[in-house]
This record gives sequence, structure tokens and C-alpha cells, in this order.
Amino acid sequence: MATLMSRLLEEVTRDHFPYPPATPEQIEEFERRVGWRLDADLRAFYLHCNGAELIERLPDTPYRILPLSKIVRARVAVYGEDDDQWGPASMYTLCDVQDGDYVLVDVSRQENERYPLMDGYHEAWPNPEYCGPVANSFSEFLEAAMHSRRPVYWLGKRSSTT
Repeated sequence: MATLMSRLLEEVTRDHFPYPPATPEQIEEFERRVGWRLDADLRAFYLHCNGAELIERLPDTPYRILPLSKIVRARVAVYGEDDDQWGPASMYTLCDVQDGDYVLVDVSRQENERYPLMDGYHEAWPNPEYCGPVANSFSEFLEAAMHSRRPVYWLGKRSSTT
């Protein structure tokens, strides 16, 4: 039986717009550059494709999962400065959701050996009231993004529970 992640990767290949895979050397160089290791979901994704456009091609894609070379600290992406006043050092861009907003990976903690993903709403970053959780893992995010086929699917979910 295929794992959830392998089924999701098959779907990315079949129905979306994946980039060519990252090499193990590119992953090693990325991990050295950022100072943290990819979790199992992210490693599987990047060995399968080094980024992807989901649902539509650029410029219309609601989700551009960034290639390893484009992943930076959220505070650098949003404010252009790597300074603690602009948010925690542990938050990295993972997916561009257009208009300067991102889905972020929080590498300061793991749940079930997976990094949680957060909303990187640039106009409110890093206020946790507006930049809350998106998914408990990359596979959860990928599945929801591909199946909802809507930009920032988590906003509707969050507003219906508050």
C-alpha cells in the first residue's frame, strides 16, 4: 500500500506542474545553508520535485512551492532584513501564495516528526493572531491545497471555527 506522501507525489506529477527533482547534493547544500534538516515529507517532496506550481502555471498559480534555492527566512522575504525585530529566525518560506504572502515552515518544533506550517500573511507578520497554523505537516498542507483548489484554503476553515 502506498503511503500518503507517495500518493500525493503521484498526484503532483499527474495533475500539477512539478519542477525537476533536487539531487541529494542540492538537499545537502540546502541543509548546510539553512542549518536545519528537511523532515521526511519535505525530503520526499524535494527528491521528487524541487518545487511545483499547483493547480495553474505561473502567474496564475495560487500555490508555488518554492525550490530549495528560494527558501529563506520569513523575515528576509517579508522585510528584507534578517533581524529578530522582524520575526523569529525559525520561520522559513516554503510556498508563495502570491501578493507577498507565504506558507511558512516552523523549524523550531516538530509534531510527529514533521514541521508545522504557518500562515505568512505579510501585512500582519509576525502577529500570531493573523499568522496562525495552516497544517500540522507538509503532506497535510499539500493534500488540502491540491484538493481544495482554492487560494489560502485555511482562511475559510479558520473563520468558520472562530
